[in-house]
Amino acid sequence: MTDMEYDLNNEMFRLAAELVNQSSRNIFLTGKAGTGKTTFLKYIRENCPKQIAVVAPTGVAAINAGGVTIHSFFQLPFSPFIPDVGGFNRQAEETTNKNSLLSKLRMTTEKKKILQELELLIIDEISMVRCDMLDAVDTVLRHIRRRHNERFGGVQVLFIGDMFQLPPVIKDHEWRLLKDFYNSPYFFDSLVIREGPPVYIEFDKIYRQSEEKFINVLNQVRNNQLDDDGRNLLEKRFDPAFRRTKDDGYIILTTHNERARNKNETEVNSLTNKLFSYRAAIEGDFPESAYPAEEQL
Repeated sequence: MTDMEYDLNNEMFRLAAELVNQSSRNIFLTGKAGTGKTTFLKYIRENCPKQIAVVAPTGVAAINAGGVTIHSFFQLPFSPFIPDVGGFNRQAEETTNKNSLLSKLRMTTEKKKILQELELLIIDEISMVRCDMLDAVDTVLRHIRRRHNERFGGVQVLFIGDMFQLPPVIKDHEWRLLKDFYNSPYFFDSLVIREGPPVYIEFDKIYRQSEEKFINVLNQVRNNQLDDDGRNLLEKRFDPAFRRTKDDGYIILTTHNERARNKNETEVNSLTNKLFSYRAAIEGDFPESAYPAEEQL
């Protein structure tokens, strides 16, 4: 157990735990990397007496959080969800609305029971969750729990994430369909959140780094406010004469997926050992855009 885990002397950690355990308020827990958000999730799972479900927007995020994807748990389609606004519930081509969403639900009795008994829903990596997806979750919970006038069907929701990290993935044609209903693709512009905003809690104590100068530089870069001292500190670490050796084990970070793919392809082609190819088995309605990795590795 690290010094980061379960710091009940941290006032914000303790306040967040009390709100989750002793109230029914929805909560948005945020904070920079290394401030204990994932540790708090683990603490709640181990100590909260409520019936809990943990979900995340992607397969990788769900695995890291010890949960399942939002689409899988709530049987959501991958098409944009058009909300029911003012009693007018239109459905354009390649979209889902309330009627089509609920008519296609095929939940077992056991799955319905899980949702009906659910007390706390934890959504990790909330920065990646689209506004329409959250409204779809709200629609399913109200329907299954038969509590149509309560947000999320009366389930308490804990949103965890850092809005400075990955944004929601939305294509241009999807936003053209949704922009009449939402101010932005982010979760906080969903209709259910605008109707009832969550309690905002921010963790600000950084556990992952102890060097004060480095923490300050990280915060400056995060806020796009790098000053001369921070820039000088980073430039001191730059070695123009640096050259990697073949087996040094460095991890290369780059700015774009295409650059990463090209670099990986070059490294794979340089291998002299026998190559093995693995192709994924795709089941159900699972579009290529949602794959957590390439279909063939």
